[in-house]
Amino acid sequence: MKVLNERLTLSAGSLALLTAVLWGGNSVAIKVALAGMPPLALAGTRFLLGGLTVFTRAILIRIPLRLKAGERRGLFQLVCLFIAQIYLLNAGTHFTLASRSTVFISTYPFFTALFAHLFLPGDRFSRLKIIGMVLSFAGVVLIFAESLALGELGHLPGDLMVLISGLLLGARQVYTKRLTQGIHPAKLLFWQATLSLPLFALLSALLEGGASYRFTPAVVGAILYQGLIIAGFCFLVATTLLRRYRASRLGVFGFVTPVFGVLLSNLLLGESLSPGLLASMLLVGVGIAIVNSET
Repeated sequence: MKVLNERLTLSAGSLALLTAVLWGGNSVAIKVALAGMPPLALAGTRFLLGGLTVFTRAILIRIPLRLKAGERRGLFQLVCLFIAQIYLLNAGTHFTLASRSTVFISTYPFFTALFAHLFLPGDRFSRLKIIGMVLSFAGVVLIFAESLALGELGHLPGDLMVLISGLLLGARQVYTKRLTQGIHPAKLLFWQATLSLPLFALLSALLEGGASYRFTPAVVGAILYQGLIIAGFCFLVATTLLRRYRASRLGVFGFVTPVFGVLLSNLLLGESLSPGLLASMLLVGVGIAIVNSET
């Protein structure tokens, strides 16, 4: 199978940066929404809204949505990976702080680059790519270093769940790129949401039957943000970009996400800021520039 790996353009890089910034609000929105509904039910509601957004887009640009026989196995495998990744993100965020969740989910570019190196022809490690990723990762570590140094381990279970979610997200990015070489991104996202909804509903009924629901304006706003902005707009843009450009180069923009996530966690939830935030922003920016400087 031929895999597209075009050089990242300014417009494509700008879109990747925009989605990374918007994703910075995702863990904050999850944390707020979890005050009103449990993790699996939240995931189902989020991707119901996201699926409707993608469906509208597919209808407007006249993308046929009927599945072909050869597409079903790949989509089923993607959905299994997707459900595990989203559950761990939501449940892990429930047991930790939004700022910590943002940092740990933002490790996914490393796993994206690793899986791309292993499974995508033409997307291999290089010296510059490694240097840029190390610098960006140093920026992520700076945001979180002081909290770790204090030895506060109460959030460790949630941290580990979100970290595993980051690993699965990296794997999902690479698998999504492979699938989009033969399936239009809007069609793939529509079926990813459609096939996952019954499973989210079933798992929620089995595991969250006694949970309470509370729909305040803040909870509703957080759900709409996750559904329309993240699962709709951001997923569609990111998947479209993945179809054409190198997964590892797109993934590095994810290092911008924790910067905005930590800032929003402070502004909206009152969570403390790391003194190393300015230095982390510099390292993240330099790392992205280095990774994308290769011809």
